Amino acid sequence: RNRTKVKSHKCLRPQCYHMPALISTPVRIFLRAKAPRSLPATQAVAIRLLFRYHYDMILKIHTDGACSGNQNEENIGGWGAVLEYGPHEKELFGGELNTTNNRMEMTALLEAFRALKRGGLEIEVFCDSSYLMDCFRQGWYKNWLRNGWKTKAGKPVENRDLWEALLPFLEKHDIRFYRVKGHVNLDHPSTNPEKHFKKFREWNGTSMTYDDFEHATRMNNRADALANKGMDRLR
Repeated sequence: RNRTKVKSHKCLRPQCYHMPALISTPVRIFLRAKAPRSLPATQAVAIRLLFRYHYDMILKIHTDGACSGNQNEENIGGWGAVLEYGPHEKELFGGELNTTNNRMEMTALLEAFRALKRGGLEIEVFCDSSYLMDCFRQGWYKNWLRNGWKTKAGKPVENRDLWEALLPFLEKHDIRFYRVKGHVNLDHPSTNPEKHFKKFREWNGTSMTYDDFEHATRMNNRADALANKGMDRLR
């Protein structure tokens, strides 16, 4: 897979992820080295491994949106996102008045994408919005583009402005989308984790492990808490 070369170890905007000093220094040395013989063999191998450790890591994005009074003209919406890159994390959240739950779900993902400073990243997106995930996983947007942003019924596509803002990121990165069930409290005695794990694998494939399911579920709850934090700022 072709990967974008970067001149700096910073991969996101300020206050986001940074390559640990332990990795960034030898990587720069390795990139400046004119030949493998310029470094001892064992050191060159170690540096290559450190280089692969960083640049082969997958960026995981967990998003959620919320809207209090979603069916009303006057309401409060919020969105939240958690970005994970190896041992590094970044939380994002915000809110908006008089919006919809779907727009907040889309905004969470859009703001997460906008936080990325370079292209060519391998990204996994986890979200509980079937509206958002099905669009990308089932390719709804391809039909919309062919039909001039019209649905099969000939009606204008809702939230076109946000879809048009999201689509360019599909070309900039290698992105996979995974659906998570929202509002699952794995610590509650009445919750049946195995039932939710089975559904998680039905949605996302049998290669998904229970650890994948548990982590994605807990991170979705964390994104939900951030969305509520975004709403609280507007109350």
